[in-house]
This record gives sequence, structure tokens and C-alpha cells, in this order.
Amino acid sequence: MRKVGLSVLVIAMVISFGAGRANAQGPQGAGASIAAGSAPSNNSHSSGHSMNPIKWVKKSHKPADDPDAKNEQDKKLNDKLQSQGLLPANTDLKTACSNFKTQEECVAALHVSHNLGVEFNCLKSDLTGVQTSADMSGCKGTAGTKAMSLSSAIHAIKPEANAKNEAKNAEKQAHVDLTAAGA
Repeated sequence: MRKVGLSVLVIAMVISFGAGRANAQGPQGAGASIAAGSAPSNNSHSSGHSMNPIKWVKKSHKPADDPDAKNEQDKKLNDKLQSQGLLPANTDLKTACSNFKTQEECVAALHVSHNLGVEFNCLKSDLTGVQTSADMSGCKGTAGTKAMSLSSAIHAIKPEANAKNEAKNAEKQAHVDLTAAGA
């Protein structure tokens, strides 16, 4: 008899605990948001504070990029590209990379131009979809009508080249240059 009474007590506690947890979870199913919004709430969730402890921890924000450090990186990269013969001595990287989405894309285009001996402005026009003020009369391809991928632009300008391999090679070279410059 004692075992039966103890079993009933344990079952009653389990049911009570389960019902309390289910109640704490709120209404479920269709219309739950309406029911939750219209029901008077006496719990701490209505205070506007999250009960999620992960949200209590302040997330560290990266400080804004130091403009001096960015300028130093750009100068270092500019000098490196000029020493490799990718960027003419009278041109800076910022001017050459105008209209590009990323600096890495621009540096890859500079490598393609150098590696394949194609005009950078033609390649820039195909990659950005923006026609530059430079002389574009010698350009093959679509020259500034719509932005293309690097391999598509290579194929349009120099169809005999292995466009995919050349694009991959140039992207690797650009990544190495940017990493070495600290960008």
C-alpha cells in the first residue's frame, strides 16, 4: 500500500511539474501570437527584458578602422603593385580601383591585365559595367554595358585564354598581395 501511495505522489508531482513547464512556454499552435498578446501577463517576460542569458552578455564591437592605418596599407599595396609593374607609376590604386566593388576584385583585374597583356581599362569596364573616360576603341567584348564576372570578362577580351584558370590565378595573386600589405 505504501508503494502505491508513493507512486501516486510521484506521478502527481511529475504531472504538476510538466504542466508548470508547459504553462511557462506559453500558448502553442495557430493563433498563439493573438492569445499571447491578449492574455494578461503576470510574469517577468512583459518587462521587455530578454530571459535569454546569451543576450545579457555585451558583444564587443570592433573599433572603427583607423584611417591612418588604412592609408598606410593602401600606400604599401600601391607601392607593391607599382614595383611589380601592375600599376603605372603615375596612377594610384584608389583612382585605378574606382567603380570596383572590392579592392581584391580590382587587384585581381590588375593581375589579369598584366598576365595576359590586355588593356586594364577594357577589363575594368567589363567587370564594373561602367564605361570609363579612357579610350575604349581597342576593347573587345561588351565594354561597359553590364558587369561581368572575371572569367567572363577574360573570355570576352581574350577568347583563346583559359578564362577560369586565369581568373583563379589572378584572384590568388591578389589575395597574396592584399595579405602582404596587411589589408
